[in-house]
Amino acid sequence: MIAEWLAALEATALARGLRDSVWAYPLVNAGHVAGVAFLVGAIVPLDLRLLGLWQSVPIASLWQVLTRTAAAGLVLAIGFGFLLFMSRATEYAESQLFISKMAVVAGATANALILRLAVFDEGPQPGLAGGKLPPGVRLSGGISLIGWLTALLLGRLIGYF
Repeated sequence: MIAEWLAALEATALARGLRDSVWAYPLVNAGHVAGVAFLVGAIVPLDLRLLGLWQSVPIASLWQVLTRTAAAGLVLAIGFGFLLFMSRATEYAESQLFISKMAVVAGATANALILRLAVFDEGPQPGLAGGKLPPGVRLSGGISLIGWLTALLLGRLIGYF
């Protein structure tokens, strides 16, 4: 049943248009890369701050700007990524690299949501600006950093294998 759905997705006019166009696929790919750049570019400095770097910089300042930037990047990456997926759905669904990337993205996204709900539900607390972070925040920052960088690596490898 899933194989039929994937084949039908690949057979849509949109998917065929992406595969057949000289410009569409590269432009969609560029949109995906831009989304990933916003996401990872925002997450890395925030994770490094959660890990203890730049303690003089208030987390509240970083949190407000970088989480919104990362969320916008994730939305772009998912949207454009789905268009890329459509063009070769059956092939990607069989790729262990692709499946691994999707699992890592899901885990890293879940980690971010848990951190937001557990610590920053109503925005960063004033005490977090330069003080001690609650237990688990450093661990969450480390998991996030490793997760998003792993997703980035897996995504690049998909194109080569």
